[in-house]
Amino acid sequence: MALLCSAFGAAQAAELDLHALLQPVPATAAFRDAEFNIWCGSMAKGDDGQYHLFYSRWPRKLGHAAWVTHSEIAHAVAASPFGPYKHADVTLPPRGKEFWDGLCTHNPTVIRANGKYYLYYMGNTGDGVAMKTLNWTHRNNQRIGVAVADKPEGPWQRFDKPVIDASSDTNAPDALMIANPSVCQRPDGGFLMVYKGVAKQGKPPFGGPVVHLVATADAATGPFKKFPQPIFTKPGEHFAAEDPFIWRDTDRYRAVVKDNHGIFTGRGYSLALFESREGFDWKPSEHVLVTTPQVTWADGRTQKMDALERPQLYLENGAPVALFCAAAEAKGRDGSFNVAIPLSKISAP
Repeated sequence: MALLCSAFGAAQAAELDLHALLQPVPATAAFRDAEFNIWCGSMAKGDDGQYHLFYSRWPRKLGHAAWVTHSEIAHAVAASPFGPYKHADVTLPPRGKEFWDGLCTHNPTVIRANGKYYLYYMGNTGDGVAMKTLNWTHRNNQRIGVAVADKPEGPWQRFDKPVIDASSDTNAPDALMIANPSVCQRPDGGFLMVYKGVAKQGKPPFGGPVVHLVATADAATGPFKKFPQPIFTKPGEHFAAEDPFIWRDTDRYRAVVKDNHGIFTGRGYSLALFESREGFDWKPSEHVLVTTPQVTWADGRTQKMDALERPQLYLENGAPVALFCAAAEAKGRDGSFNVAIPLSKISAP
C-alpha cells in the first residue's frame, strides 16, 4: 500500500496537475448501500492482493446529520481499486458511551507503515440522539484516535485515549474539538499529521474559527507534538478549507483539501491542491484546481453533484492511481456514496 511518502519523480512532482489526470468513472466505482448513507473512504491494498476500503456509514433513515451520532467505520473489499466493492465487516463499531469514541467513529484514513496498518479516525460520544441538525454535544466531543492491525481485515486494536486530544489551553486554535486526521510517514521515519481544529473564540456551540494544524510524532501511535500555526488559511476567512488528505512525493508534501468557497481555486466549492516543502508552511500549488463537484461517468454522462468532498488518494509506487471522494447527488445528501475516480498514469520524464 502506498499511502507512504514514496517517490514518482521530481519532474512530475513539480508540475503535478491532478485535474488533468481525471478519467471517466466506471459504474462499479460508485460504492452505495440502500440502507446506509456512506461518507469518507480510504483504501489500502492488502498482501492478499485485494483492495480494502474503510468508509463511514450510518442508517440512511436517520438523515445526513446523524453522521455525528451514529457513524461507524466499516470495511469493504474489491479485486480492483474501482470496485465493485462488497461490504465485509464493521471495523470500529460502537463500544459504549463511556468510551471517548464509544458511540461514533468517522473520518477514516488508513496508512501502512513498518509492517502494520494504522487507521486514524474521529471518535466521539454523547447522548446518542440523532437530530435533523447537528447534535452539538457529539460534534464538540470529537477527538482523534488510531487503531492498529497486522492486516486490513483485523483484528484492530483500539485505545482508551485519543492519540490527539483537544488542547487544554482555552485560547488554543483547537481548544473546542478536533477531527479530520490525515497522516503521512516522513523521510526520517517519523509521522506528519494534519487535522482540523475548532477554537472557542466564536459563539457557542459552533465556536471557531475552524482551522487546520500540523502535528508530528516519532511513532505512528504518538505521542504527537502540536504546532500552533494554522494552515490552509486566508485573511478574513472563518472556515476556508476542510477535509485534508496529505502525502509526500519526491521533494515535497502535497495535500488535497475541500475549498469551501472557491477562495483558492476561483471555481466555487471545489477541491484544491496544496504543497509544502517541510510540511508546516503550505501554499496553493501551481495547478491548484483538482475538480469541481461533478463526475464524468464512463458512459459519457457528466453529472453535477451536490457534494464531492472528503478526498483521499490511493497511490502505487508513489504515483496517484485513484481519487476517492464522498459524493451526494441530491440536496440533503440522502443516499450519499463513495466514488473512486481513476487517474491517468503519469509518464516517466
